[in-house]
Amino acid sequence: MSGHTLPDKVRKGDAKRDRGNRTGFSTGANSAAAAVAATLGLVRGAVPAEVETVLPNTKHVIFKITDGRTDGRTAHAVSIKDAGDDPDATHGAHLTADVRRIPGGGGEIILKGGPGVGVVTMPGLGLEVGGPAINPVPRRNIVENVMAAGAPILAAGDALEVTISVPGGEEMAKKTLNARLGILGGISILGTTGIVRPYSTAAFRASVIQAVDVAANQGQTTVVFTTGGRTEKCAMREFPQLAEACFVQMGDFVKAAFSTAVKQGMRHIIVGAMVGKLTKIGQGLSVTHAWREEIDRELIASAAIEVGAPADLVEEIRAAETARFAAERLAELGLAVAFHRALAARAIRSLRERYPGPHRLTVLACNFEGKPIVTLKEDDIV
Repeated sequence: MSGHTLPDKVRKGDAKRDRGNRTGFSTGANSAAAAVAATLGLVRGAVPAEVETVLPNTKHVIFKITDGRTDGRTAHAVSIKDAGDDPDATHGAHLTADVRRIPGGGGEIILKGGPGVGVVTMPGLGLEVGGPAINPVPRRNIVENVMAAGAPILAAGDALEVTISVPGGEEMAKKTLNARLGILGGISILGTTGIVRPYSTAAFRASVIQAVDVAANQGQTTVVFTTGGRTEKCAMREFPQLAEACFVQMGDFVKAAFSTAVKQGMRHIIVGAMVGKLTKIGQGLSVTHAWREEIDRELIASAAIEVGAPADLVEEIRAAETARFAAERLAELGLAVAFHRALAARAIRSLRERYPGPHRLTVLACNFEGKPIVTLKEDDIV
């Protein structure tokens, strides 16, 4: 797929990270391109091989179109998603639009979801239950682009019915959190700007907020934030009484997760983490990306001193690059539980200070195999 390559922001320290920074396009941007191409097919009698659309961020981009065809009443077009250097489950997806002209339809645009586009089954997403999982921004963007491309048809008093589908979308959706959010049968059509940035933090952060909103809408009053798959499995084993909707992988987004939970009036917030993220939460970081801020070795050393680590080991811990070094060395001395309890207490104090509210806090420390080491409740801190 061709398109103007948009420059990505370069973060300090990016050179060290072995990641490409080529931007790509969202499922929403590709859906709009396919819809425009099919609409132009009805207007001109042939589907073009490329189209220019306006992204939600107002940039104009040219997209290649494949499999274009029309019989005058209906038209079909495909735009293949290029996610750039983002490891995206929908990279290579065939975003497909089928547009039908409805005589006497009153100049309306009707947007539908076809096979491979998820169906919303729970409230809390800002989308109609039973309707397609096409988010508000891409929905508006598709409609606006089709309105411009199909102006002659709409002016004649006819309507345009646009159906977006994604072959293989149901399989792709298994690699996303859609099912947890109550989006079944396919992927979501997303994209607030139209651009996908590598390792798209905005998309992940948005999914964290959405997951908390869904839990709250289901009447859940406890939320369990974990930093990844292993810690989530650990937490699910530790708290089997909780519904699946209570478990939210916050990744590195501590502030987004906690702010949303507090806003939604969650009464009990549980955090599941391993030693590195636990330390960073104890440091009070809003985002715990490895490249955002170094681990606070003094904090780790102070926890080691508290649990009775020998002085020479404390010095080694101060010099070590990772929190894992301390965890492994202290485990050899039988101090794993005490050490993780000390770190959990620091994390709870930091979270309490940064995110005040009536909620209770619990921290579950997990080992690198995803097994529980210790669970510390706020009430247990002396």
